[in-house]
Amino acid sequence: MRMEVHVHADIPIIEGVSRKQIEQALTPWLEYLDADSFAEVKSLEANEPGLRYDDKELMLLLCWTGEIGRSFHAALEAALEKLGPYCYEAVPVDVTLYHDNGEQESRLLFVGPTAQAIHEAQRRCMLEDVTALLVRQFDKDGVSDVLKVVNELFDREWKQRASQAAKPERAFETYTRPARKHLH
Repeated sequence: MRMEVHVHADIPIIEGVSRKQIEQALTPWLEYLDADSFAEVKSLEANEPGLRYDDKELMLLLCWTGEIGRSFHAALEAALEKLGPYCYEAVPVDVTLYHDNGEQESRLLFVGPTAQAIHEAQRRCMLEDVTALLVRQFDKDGVSDVLKVVNELFDREWKQRASQAAKPERAFETYTRPARKHLH
C-alpha cells in the first residue's frame, strides 16, 4: 500500500561539512527514492524544492512530498541518524502522512548532534505546543505554572535516562504530534 507523505525541516549544518558528506549521510533516503543526489529528488508538489543544501546559509532544507511504501520510515530514520553528527543544533523534522481516506497523521522526528541537544529541542517544541494551547484560555501566570511542571518533567526524564544503563546514543528521536492541517 502506497501513501503520500510530506517531510519538512530546516536543518542547520556545522561549518565545514560538504554537500557530499550530507548526501552520503542521507544515502538511505536517497537509495529509497532511487536517487544519486539531491538534484534528482523531485517533490510531487511543483512549488516545493525537495532536498536542497544552502551552503551559504549552512542549511539543509527539506520540503518534499512523495509517494511512499512501508519501508520509507526506516530509510528516513536511518538517514537522520547518519545526519545527526553534522547538525549544528537539534531541530524537529515534521513528517505528515496523508491517508487515502483523507485523514492525516503527523509525527515529529528530531535530528541533532547529541541526545541532550535532541532532548532540549523536544523540550522547546513541547513548551511551544503547550503555550499555544493554554494562552487561548488562561492568563500568563496560569500558563507559567504549567510550563514549570513541563520543565520539571523533562528534567526528571533526563535524570532517569542518565541513571539507566548506557544505550547507544541516537542522533534522532520521534514522537507523534496531534494532527494539524499543514500550512505553508
